[in-house]
Amino acid sequence: MPCVTVVIAHLSVWTSLRLQPMSHSMVHELDARGLLCPLPVLKARKRLIPLSSGEVLRVMADDPAAWVDFPFFCKENGHVLKDVQELEDGTTLYLIEKA
Repeated sequence: MPCVTVVIAHLSVWTSLRLQPMSHSMVHELDARGLLCPLPVLKARKRLIPLSSGEVLRVMADDPAAWVDFPFFCKENGHVLKDVQELEDGTTLYLIEKA
């Protein structure tokens, strides 16, 4: 249950986040559906390493903790969370632009 603690501790990060408009850049994809905290963010971090600044990673996740984890991860690492979209099937899409 450590993720619940992380979610509560970092809730203020989400409220201070402002989404940025999309730019024209290459989009890479990561399917993190079915993974639980902290795996979606850890896999996103690993996937972002080889990307160039300005490239976008599109992450699909269904972990409820990801709503707080991804904004916090982006803020702490200088990346920009460009968009968040919740789909009808419970999947959430996160568009992260590498710093």
